[in-house]
Amino acid sequence: MLILAATPIGNLGDASRRLVEALENAEVIASEDTRVTIHLMRALGVENRPRLIALHEHNEVAKAGEIVELARSTDVLVLTDAGMPAISDPGFSIVAAAADAGVTVTALPGPSAVLTALAVSGLPTDRFSFEGFLPRKGRVAYFAALATEQRTMVFFESPNRLADALRDLATSLGSERRVVVCRELTKMYEEVKRGTAAELVEWASAGVRGEICIVVEGAAPVAFSLDTGIAQVLELVASGTRLKEASTEVASLTGLSRRDLYEGALTRR
Repeated sequence: MLILAATPIGNLGDASRRLVEALENAEVIASEDTRVTIHLMRALGVENRPRLIALHEHNEVAKAGEIVELARSTDVLVLTDAGMPAISDPGFSIVAAAADAGVTVTALPGPSAVLTALAVSGLPTDRFSFEGFLPRKGRVAYFAALATEQRTMVFFESPNRLADALRDLATSLGSERRVVVCRELTKMYEEVKRGTAAELVEWASAGVRGEICIVVEGAAPVAFSLDTGIAQVLELVASGTRLKEASTEVASLTGLSRRDLYEGALTRR
């Protein structure tokens, strides 16, 4: 089978017992950087010497077939430098190919910078989106496209571009939007900086080092009038949706009363 294994994002003590056992027993390891994998195994006291295959963003698609075929006859352990494979790191193409080929895929859960940053941010965690690494160019337009996103958003960014990214965020989403910058999570110099976008631009302008996660407050819910909701129900009905179902759908999206929507639409039909 194909085994995705989460590795520490900073603190070696976060390596799970299952990860250590998998490293000790692995015959084949496909890893983002084989040098990092060798260092990790030594640090964990693992003496196993498996076959190592480099698997990174530049060769993942080309290597997918080979690795999936190997996984038909032996377990293949997939690692990235830190965190869970396939989450903004190599792994997705391999998993997709394995699923298409009917090869079993499983995971050894563990550290995640995304979930760790979200958990300590103090921003809503019931609904969130992970947006990956911010683009190097066109960030103002990129953030503008997320202006109405109501879920808490999590991004990765380079420390060298953090101040500029926060400045673009403030331009597109507003200087008062709440933002949390998580730096060096699980490491000795871990820091969680909370404030408005404008406040964090000023802070980051002095220079920041380390691995960075940015957690951004979602947009405030849009208030819908009953008239607008009824109009949406009637549009759905016109497209073939039953009135009851249309009323239920619009109610779930707008927070309006399903009964009021139903009766209002019924009156106007």
